[in-house]
Formats: sequence, structure tokens, C-alpha cells
Amino acid sequence: MLLTSFVLPTVVLAVLTGEHAEAVIYTADWASLDARPLPKWYVVFTTKHHEGFTNWGSEYSWNWNSVDTGPHRDLVAELAAAIRKTSVHLGLYHSLFEWFHPLYLADKASGFKSQKFVFGKVLPELIHLVKTYQPELIWSDGDWEAPDTYWNSTHFLAWLYNDSPVKDVVVTNDRWGKGCYCKHGGYFNCADRYSPGHLLNHKWEKCQSIDLQSWGYRRNMRLDELMELPTIIKDLVTTVALGGNYLLNVGPSPDGILPPLFEERLRGMGAWLGVNGDAIYGSQPWRVQMENTSLPIWYTAKNTTVYAILLARPSEYLLTLHTPITTPATQVILLGKYPLLLQWAPLTPTAGLILLLPDLPESPGQAWALRLLGVE
Repeated sequence: MLLTSFVLPTVVLAVLTGEHAEAVIYTADWASLDARPLPKWYVVFTTKHHEGFTNWGSEYSWNWNSVDTGPHRDLVAELAAAIRKTSVHLGLYHSLFEWFHPLYLADKASGFKSQKFVFGKVLPELIHLVKTYQPELIWSDGDWEAPDTYWNSTHFLAWLYNDSPVKDVVVTNDRWGKGCYCKHGGYFNCADRYSPGHLLNHKWEKCQSIDLQSWGYRRNMRLDELMELPTIIKDLVTTVALGGNYLLNVGPSPDGILPPLFEERLRGMGAWLGVNGDAIYGSQPWRVQMENTSLPIWYTAKNTTVYAILLARPSEYLLTLHTPITTPATQVILLGKYPLLLQWAPLTPTAGLILLLPDLPESPGQAWALRLLGVE
């Protein structure tokens, strides 16, 4: 778990599966560019949102950046330096369009037949970000009003993957032009808070905000407008079980401080992962994603180990799992500070098992994980 104080809207925490991209040659077409996998752990910082203010001293955003005004600091550089002292990968969010930029508005008025904003502002800033801060992930946004041909997306991505300083590791999302969502990109965002509800044949990510009303800081936010910790854990578990990564957003206050309620959620999430992280980190979807029972139970897998994650406290001490196929080597372990080997019996001669649960320990996330060894 990473807790850092940021200024302006910031996307903070992504967990979980995938590897770096391998070294291949990419051409400026989507068929070549779509197959880039994700790193395992990443933080995504907002370098520039739709209003155009840059959190570094952009020469293309005179007096509208964090060096010329406000904190008078290169916040992207400070964050990048801090992240590189950890095992977390650096991701940078960047909005392609700007609400009020005259060059963009002129291009829009032309039906996007002109590209003065793209070649005079967007691409120079993107290339500067890549060369200067060398992110391992670029989270593109603000693309939806114009096609990818206007943004010159495929040519930029071909340079990024073939010739940039991060060509061997960088990955990107799918927001590179109107019509690209859920279709093109190293991984799919599709839409804010997107969840497919089933397995996809392409890597995807759910981007969620703790504040259900905003991605940025709100002085007037109310407690009932925030995700509670059990809801966050449920969201994380179901996303990972379906093969997705989970990106959790927090909006710091204007002086760069995380509101205590956000910090409390993040620390609670970190504490839950500290106990149950084996069921999450580096995991993959199993052959079945969830049990067909009234008690929500989701599965993940890592090599030959299967994990069953309970998203509610069972009402009885006997728990039935219908899906796993047991073997003489089957063991069931309740994850915890002191992992506990559980007693079990076969449900039928061919599949399933019945577990004898102990009094489950208190879990603020209201979720518990079982490690299943020797099951099919």
C-alpha cells in the first residue's frame, strides 16, 4: 500500500496481475499496438486534467503550471523520484483535450480537420513527459470528442513502443480517440467504474473513486457519499477474480493532503491485503469465478493453488464449496496472522467439499480468504 500526498486530482493504487511487455517491433496500426500487458503494481498521477493545468513546468503551458504558479514545484518529478525508491511502477495520467484551449477549440470548430492543438501542444507535452519522467504506464483520457486519427495516436504509440526511453516496459490504456474504448489499447478501461461481469480475452482495469460523486477533492463531500471499506474490498476481489486490475482514486485537498477518511480507507485496504494478499497479488482467474450460492464466494488462482474469498461472514460453521474437485492431497487453510488448517469432508465422490469453520477473526473489510491446496 502506498500513501502519498498529491496536489490536484490523483489516481492512486492499482493492484495486481500481469507482466512487462516483451521486446517486439510495433507499427502505427491498432492490430500491432493492442497487445501490451500490464505491470503488477502501479500508481497513476494526474499530470494534466481537462482544464489544462500541468503539474510540471511545461513550456507549452506558460504560467498555467505548478512551477510558474501555485506550489512552484515540479510535482511529477517529486512523485517519480519517490516512486522509484519502491517496487511500485510509475504511471502518469494525461488528458489529451483541454476544455478552454483556443487551439483545441479552433480544431474542433473545423470538424477536427486541422491539428494545430495536437502538434503544437499535445504531442510535444506527451513526448516531454515520456523522455523526462519515463513512466511505465500512460493513462490517457480526454479523447472522446475526436477520432484517433486527429490525435495522431497510432504514430505516437508506435514511437512510444519502438523508440522511446521506456519502449521495453511501457503500457497504455484504451483512451486514444473516439471509438477506441474497449476496442484498442494495451488494456481496456472502457468507461469509468467499468466492470464486464465476465471474463474478457483482453486485459482490463476497473477505475473506481472512493468518492462516489467526484474524482477530485470536494469540501462538501458527505460520509454517505464515500465507498465503505467492505465495498472497496468486494470491488477489488470481484475485479481480480474476473481478470482485471483495480485502480482506486482519491482526490487530495488543495494543499496536497489526503482527507483522513480517504487515508482510513486506504490503510484498511492495506491491512486487509496484508492478511489476504496471497489471494490477490499475482493471481489469475480460476476455471470458475464464483460459487453459485447465496453467500458471495469468489475464486482466484496462482499456479496450482486456488483461493476462495468469502465476501460475507457465514451464518453457520459448516461451509459448502461445490466447485473444487478434491484429491487425497487436498488441504484448506484459512489465511490470517496465524494461518489455520481446516477440517473438511467430500461433498460428493466427484466434486465439492464441506468445511468446518472456526469463529472467523474480526475483519474490517468483512472478507476472508481460504487457500485450497491439491484441488482441481
